[in-house]
Amino acid sequence: MVRESSRDEADAALTGWEHPAARLREALDYDHFRLYGQPIHALAAPGGVAIAEVLVRLSEEETRMLPPGDFLPAFEHYGMMAELDRWVLRNALRRLEQGGGVAKLSLNLSAQALEEPGFVPFLAMQLRMTGVDPSTLVFELDENDALDRRLACERFASDLKKLGCGVLLDGFARRSVSFEPLKALLADYVKVDGTLIRPLLASGAAQAKLKAIVRVGQVTGVKVIAECVEEDAVKAKLAELGVEFVQGFGVAKPLPIDQLFPA
Repeated sequence: MVRESSRDEADAALTGWEHPAARLREALDYDHFRLYGQPIHALAAPGGVAIAEVLVRLSEEETRMLPPGDFLPAFEHYGMMAELDRWVLRNALRRLEQGGGVAKLSLNLSAQALEEPGFVPFLAMQLRMTGVDPSTLVFELDENDALDRRLACERFASDLKKLGCGVLLDGFARRSVSFEPLKALLADYVKVDGTLIRPLLASGAAQAKLKAIVRVGQVTGVKVIAECVEEDAVKAKLAELGVEFVQGFGVAKPLPIDQLFPA
């Protein structure tokens, strides 16, 4: 059996923090996080930002920003992901409340938030308090959760739709190309995983799979987003195949969210 002190020491070594759980609590309580947004462009309107995916960074030592990979595992380990998701939601709604920025924001949801009964009531309360149009919020549900936590995901998606929010299935085709999760979640968007997008130019199989996804999207009204787009040639091929939206470093890099909501 691992002693509690030994586990704490291991966590400290991994994070670089002497007391990781206390550091995470401090970050939540004192707003040490900063929101970024990565634009998603509509191929039919080059340069136009249709949606921005909300990303979070942890502020360390004034100017240093830690990427998610440096602190999200610790949040997951301590069972605090739903609290972080609440922080992100609350602050994203504040940005939308101010207006004058991108039309929609998409927020990633953790498995811990999916399974927390109080999360949707919290969302409903925040929407009432801010007066933000629910349709300006899109929630990204990961394919892994849609497959492994099917009932929780379907229940959550149904609750989101009742509130008027959008649903996006993220990481699609990472594990399978089954369209069942799209139907079950009543998704508005599907984001095709980078494992299918990166080899697109050289792989006929990848192109055939993407064509099938686009066809299903056209029939069902689900909008298709390609992620991890890094080259103009890939962007051109996606347009040729009928993909509507693109995201990636070849499209736009993540920016501090203030830059997407200019004063």
